[in-house]
Amino acid sequence: MTTPSPMGGRNRVLFPTLPRGEVVATFETYPEAQQAVDLLARADFPVDKVSIVGSDLKSVERVTGKLTWGRVALAGAASGAWLGIFFGLLLIIFSPTVSLAFVLAAVLIGAGFGMLFGIASYAINRRRRDYTSVMQVIATSYSVLVDSDLVNRARNLLAGGGGDGGAQEPVGPAAGLPPQPQHPSDPPPAPPAAPQPPVQPQPPVQPQPPTAPEPPTTPPSGQQPPAPLA
Repeated sequence: MTTPSPMGGRNRVLFPTLPRGEVVATFETYPEAQQAVDLLARADFPVDKVSIVGSDLKSVERVTGKLTWGRVALAGAASGAWLGIFFGLLLIIFSPTVSLAFVLAAVLIGAGFGMLFGIASYAINRRRRDYTSVMQVIATSYSVLVDSDLVNRARNLLAGGGGDGGAQEPVGPAAGLPPQPQHPSDPPPAPPAAPQPPVQPQPPVQPQPPTAPEPPTTPPSGQQPPAPLA
């Protein structure tokens, strides 16, 4: 996408892209992720290869209080007074002969107009919004990403508290931990399967000894054996 410039040329517009790399650590708050990057910087780590990526962004509106007539009037007067001070200082700068009385008059006039404007706005929007709030956009988690060539060094520095990382135990897959995703937007890896219990070997079946054939029965003396049936 290009945008024509007034000089007849073309300016190339570069869209922001997500950084690529491997996740070294994940934190719940931004100050914790910032502290980890500061730790890497103190250990002479190339921090230009590090990025902090917030995942699962959420819009949060924190209610700070209830609106009242007095509160609205005070807030309007304060904002109007600041505007009056600004115009009074401009008069003093461009007209040195103006006395401070004009500045005081500008402050009072600005406070009066600000109070009236605040009360009028509250009277119009009173039924729709009777509270004050602050809007924030926060992330559920913050991941520290490092280039693939520097992952082991960064993990050793974070695990050792900023040491040289030469004698630190490896972390991540080498220490038996589940592998980290390549990018925060990638799905998390599947948990390792539970070990199966060992199968008990079956005892071998003993062969049965062969049975001896029964001896033929002999008829008693004086009796003829029965004749075979035709």
